[in-house]
Amino acid sequence: MTGPGGAADRPPDSAAMALVVAGRAVEDLLGSRLAPLGLSLRLFGVLGHLARDEGLSYTDLARRARVTPQSVHATVGRLVELGAVEPAGPGRGRRAGLRVTGEGRRLLAAGHDAVAALDADLGAALGSHGAPLDRSALLAVLALAGRVPGA
Repeated sequence: MTGPGGAADRPPDSAAMALVVAGRAVEDLLGSRLAPLGLSLRLFGVLGHLARDEGLSYTDLARRARVTPQSVHATVGRLVELGAVEPAGPGRGRRAGLRVTGEGRRLLAAGHDAVAALDADLGAALGSHGAPLDRSALLAVLALAGRVPGA
């Protein structure tokens, strides 16, 4: 690590690197707001997928999250422990679906409130500097990366 004024202390010169660093910072900020709810960003994301498309299987979730089915099993297991998700459908030998419980919907709403509060704080922090970096610009970056929200 460099000392004060060294390269590690300077903002990135590249727009791409600035977005990476800013993205990680926002991820950390949101994670700290979800933690008191017992949620991580991953848990919140899986809960959101299940709320939008009830009955998704572990495999469906893994594909959407771009992780292994084993990883999804651990994540869903934690959501089951929280009382946020329960199995839906036939069970063994058939495609097992998952559904969000009332507690899961409460947690999801609280998570969305945390996102809205962070959006407000970011807007206040950006002030007049936020104009060039608006939502449409960020969506254009996501589209370029093939990660359009909701797709």
